[in-house]
Amino acid sequence: MTINIRRIVTGVDARGQAVVVHDGSAPHTVSRPAMSVESALLWITDETPVDLSKYADPTNREIGVAPPPGGSILRVVDFLPNPNAKLDNTGFLKEMGLAHASASSMPAARHAFMHRTKSVDYAIVLSGEIDMLLDEGEVHLSAGDFLIQRGTNHAWVNRTNEVCRIAFILIDALDFPPPNGSPFPSASPT
Repeated sequence: MTINIRRIVTGVDARGQAVVVHDGSAPHTVSRPAMSVESALLWITDETPVDLSKYADPTNREIGVAPPPGGSILRVVDFLPNPNAKLDNTGFLKEMGLAHASASSMPAARHAFMHRTKSVDYAIVLSGEIDMLLDEGEVHLSAGDFLIQRGTNHAWVNRTNEVCRIAFILIDALDFPPPNGSPFPSASPT
């Protein structure tokens, strides 16, 4: 299986007229069989506000799962059914470009694919179903669900027989303050 996402990018020409700059398959796709995922990188920004005068394709580079400092990432990920889980947590973090997160700085992994990024992530489930595991508990998501992930430790597990496709927008963020003997503020549903 190979992910194929049509990516359309607009810009302006020399006269200042709106034009299509790119219309075709996303040029940067990754298959990670050990994690049962395939992804298409659609766009990256390196700063906020974004400099619209840059015309080079920002996806023509290797980048981990996290956005660049001050930037953002847009990618689509296909989570294949029944993950193989052939990686341990350390191997998974390295594969995802999160090797800087050492095991000593993270709680014991509930699942081999547990990870976190210093970002706010907007996840839009486009098709299928998936479970998001947290340090405590889990959430079941289905096509049409939106999730706002705020820098928390999590893992994605597809327990169905169908591919689950999710669009992710990750935006760099200031991290939670380190715990100083007191727990993080409690979350109360509204």
